[in-house]
Amino acid sequence: MARGARRSAWTAAAVAVATFGLVQWMQGTLDAMVVASAMAALVLGGLAGSLGRTRVVVAPEPNASERNSIAEALLANIPDPVILVDRRSVVIELNPAARALLPSLKLRHPLSFALRAPEILDGIEEVLRTGQPLKVLYTTRVPTERAFEVQIGALPMPDGPMGGPVGGQPNVVLFLRDLTSARRLEAMRVDFVANASHELRTPLASLLGFIETLQGPARNDVPARERFLGIMKMQALRMTRLIDDLLSLSRIELREHVAPTQAIDLGQIVRQMVDIQTPLARDRGVDFAVEAPDGAYPILGDRDEMLRVVENLVENAVKYGGGGTVTIALGREVPGNPRKPRIILSVRDKGPGIASEHIPRLTERFYRVDVASSRAQGGTGLGLAIVKHIVNRHRGRLVIESVPDEGTIVRALLPEHRSDAAA
Repeated sequence: MARGARRSAWTAAAVAVATFGLVQWMQGTLDAMVVASAMAALVLGGLAGSLGRTRVVVAPEPNASERNSIAEALLANIPDPVILVDRRSVVIELNPAARALLPSLKLRHPLSFALRAPEILDGIEEVLRTGQPLKVLYTTRVPTERAFEVQIGALPMPDGPMGGPVGGQPNVVLFLRDLTSARRLEAMRVDFVANASHELRTPLASLLGFIETLQGPARNDVPARERFLGIMKMQALRMTRLIDDLLSLSRIELREHVAPTQAIDLGQIVRQMVDIQTPLARDRGVDFAVEAPDGAYPILGDRDEMLRVVENLVENAVKYGGGGTVTIALGREVPGNPRKPRIILSVRDKGPGIASEHIPRLTERFYRVDVASSRAQGGTGLGLAIVKHIVNRHRGRLVIESVPDEGTIVRALLPEHRSDAAA
């Protein structure tokens, strides 16, 4: 083996270990073993030339394809997005997590084509100018809001095809750490306390008032005591429903940025929920009409969450639709891009309808068109908020249309799941 080739092998190994050490350092998990390994690799790489004259037995030098495979395997096993760019901000390498986060990111294309974030692009220039690592915050709004801490660091590389630009100028590595779950958890705690304290105040005041009455003037009044205990039970059940809905909404919001990956049949869910809701509908004089052509309606979704969507929409139509017939329909819509078909779930009632000024706010927490009617029906004001966040998590869209005195229709448009063969 030639001395130059042997030196290249040592240098490649040193750079590989140093790169791994840098990523660990930027992630905040660098330990003594990694430091020792990186230092040993760099020292051995520097001594490779002096070992050229010594008779030593070395393993066969891996070829370029083997080195590339090793580097790709290292990147693939890093769970967070990692992107390597040159000093012109052109993408040199990235791992599968980065491809999943930014599908439009391509090798040998400028980073700005897929990541339009001035704070990151300016941070790359600052790191190249100062040589010091930098942390910036990056947020996305589509399809859901996510927050990342981007750690940017200079990565000196040797000259050559696999190294940096001629002259040994550094490349830049970007490490993205997802902060979405932590931020959502904190927001969930704050919202839960604020909402619970606001909505629970009225039923708690009612309970305290009835308890004081039963302990005082109505102590020996049996008819009044039975009536008050019935009201107290209703208030306690209302608080239970409210807390359950708040916890459900908080859990859904916490993982809203994580899209489901399991294939389910929406048609089967609709048929199951119609069977469950039929007794409630009969008690209120409501008939169901299901319009769903035979066949499967596959989506990528969470079965329990989609059951909750259908349940909330059907219950709202039964409770506030004014009787008559509630129509649950399933169909397909092909938008402008035929490769992205959508399944439409719609629930229509023939009730009094909703005025146009209320429709944009129907999915807000605790927003009610008629507060007294909602509470009399046992509503918590969170049903449509839960539906909206579940549909968002499933990368769908919720549409509400209503005409006073003619009825309301609520549509959930969800991406259809197709197997590779069907697609």
